[in-house]
Amino acid sequence: MTESLTDNRPIRLKGRSFLALTLSPELPIEDWLARLDDLASRSAGFFLNRPVVLDLENVDITKAGLAELIAELGKRNVWIMGIEGARPSLIGPGMPPAMKGGRPGPDFEAPSEEAASEAQAEEPAAAPSPQIDIRPARSVPSIIIREPVRSGQSVVFPEGDVTIIGSVASGAEVVAGGSIHVYGTLRGRALAGTVGNVSARIFCRKLEAELLAIDGLYKTAEDMDRKLRGQAVQFWLEGDAIMAETLN
Repeated sequence: MTESLTDNRPIRLKGRSFLALTLSPELPIEDWLARLDDLASRSAGFFLNRPVVLDLENVDITKAGLAELIAELGKRNVWIMGIEGARPSLIGPGMPPAMKGGRPGPDFEAPSEEAASEAQAEEPAAAPSPQIDIRPARSVPSIIIREPVRSGQSVVFPEGDVTIIGSVASGAEVVAGGSIHVYGTLRGRALAGTVGNVSARIFCRKLEAELLAIDGLYKTAEDMDRKLRGQAVQFWLEGDAIMAETLN
């Protein structure tokens, strides 16, 4: 008696895109890891559950050195989903896969915890909320979020502008390919122009942000002029500098 071992049901293969962080190590690796430790100390859990790609395009590293680097990152709870810009000889069994073709995005930094206590004082405690990942079937120039973005939430919209009708809590983030408009208090992180849009701007009615970025250039809370805190402000790029002015 013979048995058919063939299952005629098809296997479904689907494509899906994710916004990943890109880490670009610099030599000497020990110094770069020390800076990474400083980043993590100022933002516990920043890399938790985030897809991370290791960019080695400008790093001269051996296969053994790469394996040691991946192990050191693993000790810091930074798990590498793929490697970009590496020589084929560096990628072997047990290594994350080689990747290419990703759209450019910003480097991420740890936010300050300066605004956390103020956010707790001004807003009632709320249960942790899930991530809001905006991925429309068809590209549109902008989206509007008609509710506050609470701590732990992320609004991700690389296709265009994001408008928040409400506030962005400490520990929340808004990531946009275009500009970001917050018609409330901006306490969390706002990253605009993440796909190379140098014309992107960030607007908020009240500035209490932990971190701001436009096209990969950053300002943390410590870097911002304290006179801007609590004010209605807009940010934009001029060359390699983030400019700011208050709004009347």
